[in-house]
Order: sequence, then structure tokens, then C-alpha cells
Amino acid sequence: MATNIIYAFVGGILPALVWLIFWLREDRKSPEPRGLILKTFLLGMGGVLLIALVALIFEKEASRIVDNMALPAIILLASIEEGLKFLAGYFGGIRSVEDNEPVDPLIYMITAALGFVALENTLFILGPMIDGNVLESLVTGHMRFIGASLLHIVSSGFVGMALAFSFYKSLPRKFITTILGLMVAIAFHTFFNIVILTFKGSGATLSAIAVWTGVIFLLWAFERAKAIAR
Repeated sequence: MATNIIYAFVGGILPALVWLIFWLREDRKSPEPRGLILKTFLLGMGGVLLIALVALIFEKEASRIVDNMALPAIILLASIEEGLKFLAGYFGGIRSVEDNEPVDPLIYMITAALGFVALENTLFILGPMIDGNVLESLVTGHMRFIGASLLHIVSSGFVGMALAFSFYKSLPRKFITTILGLMVAIAFHTFFNIVILTFKGSGATLSAIAVWTGVIFLLWAFERAKAIAR
């Protein structure tokens, strides 16, 4: 049992760290403190723990809500996840003095998303591994590395874009832009989940197109944020 947990944890953490290294390179000229990156990553993981804890406590009620209110439940879950990732990014580094250039919110939001991804993937891999299905665990890890991981990166990236593009704006303008960024993130997350659940096989293709388009847009956003003058 302990060995399975370790393997699942490594299988969830390592892919997230690969993505984290990739995105941190976008800020290599003026990198954020490693302590804040670690703090943000751990807070992102904490979001998954909180959801798992609530699900365990209210298991029957949660199942009833999901069964009876499919679409609202999907929207609610997407809203909770995006909200928790935003809080992880905010309390991890965005509110610190180190958040001193437009590209920084993007870094912190993506780091929070990858912390969330790391533990979420661990839990998804752990299930089949406990049942002795190692092959299914490997397939699950691979699919989530490409699909769900990018979903969380891109959706949190939308919030990071909102903060980056309004970095030197007034506080009310920044607040409104951040709310809009969260709404876009929730809409994108909801769209991804609906496509996967509704279209089955073809849904994987549609969702892959959506997330990779989002990645390209996110790379553009980084370049745009770097070019914003004070």
C-alpha cells in the first residue's frame, strides 16, 4: 500500500514539475523566489485536499447533486476549482512584493495550477494502482499529463493574463478584469468537461484542440506581458 502511494505520488508530481520548469523559463531573466514558487505550488495542492475532504464528509449529498443537477454541478465544480487555484496563486505570491512586473501573476497562477494538477493526478493514478492495474495507472498518468494538466494551466493562465494586462491599471479596473478572467477560466473549464462527458471519443480530440490552442494563446500572453511598459 505504501509503495503504491509513493509510485502514485511520483507519477503525479514529476509531470507537473516538468510543466513547471517549462513555464518558469518564460521568466528566466527575472525569476521569482524559489520559496514563493514552492509555497504557491503547495497551496495549489492544498486546494485538492480541501475538495477531497469536503467530498468525503458530504459524499451522499455530493453524489445526489451531481446526479440530479448535471450541468449546474459541472459549473459549480469548475468554479470551485478555479477559485481555489486563484486563492493559491494570490496568497502564494501575487500579493507579495515580489509580484513586481506584469509577467509575475502569470507565473504564480500557473504554478498554483500545477500544484493542483500534481495532487489531483496522484489521486487519479492511485485508484487503479491500488487495484493492481499498473497499466491503467500509466495510461491515466499519460492522458492527464496531456489533457487535464493543460486544462488547469490554460484556465488559470486566463486569470494570470487578466492580472498581467491590468498590472499598471487602477485597483477598480484590476478588480473587474480579474473577475472577467475568472469567468473566462470557469467557462473554459466547464466547456472542457462538457465536451469530454458528452462526446466521448471525439470529445478527446475537441478538448485537445481547445487546450493546445489555449497553450499557444498563453505563450503569446507571456510575450505580451513582457512587453508591457510601466
